[in-house]
Amino acid sequence: MDTREQTIDTTTTDGDMAVVITEPTDAGTWPTVLLFIDAPGLRQATRDFMARLAGEGYRVITPDLHHRHGRLLTPKNQEEVWGWIASMTDDQIQSDGADALAAAGVSEDTPYAAVGFCLGTRAVYRAMERQPDRVLAGSCWHPSFMADDKPDSPHLTAHQLSRPMYLGIGEADEIQSIAMHQPFLDAVAPLPHVEVKTFAGADHGFTWPGGPNYHEEAAETGWAKTLAMFADVFSG
Repeated sequence: MDTREQTIDTTTTDGDMAVVITEPTDAGTWPTVLLFIDAPGLRQATRDFMARLAGEGYRVITPDLHHRHGRLLTPKNQEEVWGWIASMTDDQIQSDGADALAAAGVSEDTPYAAVGFCLGTRAVYRAMERQPDRVLAGSCWHPSFMADDKPDSPHLTAHQLSRPMYLGIGEADEIQSIAMHQPFLDAVAPLPHVEVKTFAGADHGFTWPGGPNYHEEAAETGWAKTLAMFADVFSG
């Protein structure tokens, strides 16, 4: 299915923000997917993933979560990336997601699914936690920050998840190890609608073809499971 991409700008409480929207070129009303980026930002690899997902019949909306530091930035080094991560809060990210949906013309009562990578997986969880009647499903790829020592850590409320979620984790992830996520994984283990799959030899960032950590089995398994989950929740 052919797709088209456009970048629009919207105003947030923290300044202007770019929003990338990719959707099928065919006329019609397509289910909405809100995509939360990983730490390196909204780059060509993100756009390629959006186009692939849109080609399956979805309208994919991605906010530039790093907009407080500049427009559609490319990081100079890892230290800058960590600085961007440290400067964001859950509330800011959720506000950015809401602003992106509004800018794309998605009404507040329109259901959607969410997909996230790295830090974006925590954003997927927060969206599902805060709007369980609206966020129909969440797909989490090489997750980050799903458990911490704060009183609002995701793992403390994860047992309340009522919607389908998929988490794909690399067993060789040296940035966010399985052990770091274990409290979250333990919390969702009894939930039949949450699937956790680990991949031997896969490291952090396994999603991106051409990237140093690309892992075909992990990426393509996540792709297939995400499509199946989204198709199921939108068919109901």
